[in-house]
Amino acid sequence: MDELDVLCVGNAIVDIITRCEDTFLIENNITKAAMNLIDAERAQLLYSRMGPAVEASGGSAGNTAAGIASFGGKSAFFGKVARDHLGEIYQHDITAQGVVFKTNPLDGPPPTARSMIFVTPDGERSMNTYLGACVELGPEDVDEEIVAASKVTYFEGYLWDPPRAKEAIRNCAQIAHDNGREVSMTLSDPFCVDRYRDEFLDLMRSGTVDIVFANEHEAMSLYQTASLEAAIDAMEAVCKLAIVTLSERGSIVAQKGERVSVEAIEIRELVDTTGAGDLYASGFLHGYTSGRSLKDCALLGSLAAGLVIQQIGPRPHLSLKQAGIDSGHIAEPVES
Repeated sequence: MDELDVLCVGNAIVDIITRCEDTFLIENNITKAAMNLIDAERAQLLYSRMGPAVEASGGSAGNTAAGIASFGGKSAFFGKVARDHLGEIYQHDITAQGVVFKTNPLDGPPPTARSMIFVTPDGERSMNTYLGACVELGPEDVDEEIVAASKVTYFEGYLWDPPRAKEAIRNCAQIAHDNGREVSMTLSDPFCVDRYRDEFLDLMRSGTVDIVFANEHEAMSLYQTASLEAAIDAMEAVCKLAIVTLSERGSIVAQKGERVSVEAIEIRELVDTTGAGDLYASGFLHGYTSGRSLKDCALLGSLAAGLVIQQIGPRPHLSLKQAGIDSGHIAEPVES
């Protein structure tokens, strides 16, 4: 098959997004600004208490795949949905955005995953995720041809929650490296890091993962330090590339012997931070697989993240390729 830029592997989740006050989070025992895993009963309860909501296909790695496609890159996605209504929505949305998505849907229960996302007035999102069919992603869903054709295989740390997905990820990494490709991951969430710290560190130290994305809280949690500089030094020592996002302070890219710092773009209004890290990764990886400098990669990441936080939902409403051209961050034509 034709060469792909990035294969993204993750939880295929339909996001159900609503606005709420901080008091709602307190009354419903929701941890703010984190991904809370819930069961089917709690999912039903929270859904019954939600106000008017917007449904959109999401999931961290799926958002990244959609962002890369919006930049004009060639992306693919592995993720498990069920053969149900939400599964059909997910399949339609991600393929309509130009992402290659061929994972066979699950027949029968559990249903397609959904995440109820409560956005508070400060733009923070608190996710309550029922994984559903996601937990059924396994080695049989790995398409070796797609992995071998992808310059980078990227997976989300959240995927470490469903047990069979770990084997699928390790298979992907082996295939990628056997074909001279690279493997990348995002740490996803400080609570996710707390659950799997030793395993994440082993992935990095063993060379299973070449490129790591983290925000500053995840990076410091990984090494259990209050020093961001110490965390970046530690990541740099074991990764080909370590990328740390700093919210409104921009991002830092660390490569052995080189540090690049880039500012965040100016925004008109912070609306919803859902997908900010996912879209940063899409911009960076699009630049990286296009052979751009580390600074340009980080600038593309900042551009994508800055645009998505000014809208509701985790996937860009406007063409990131055109936004990049208009801002001068992408020269026309875009190389792939």
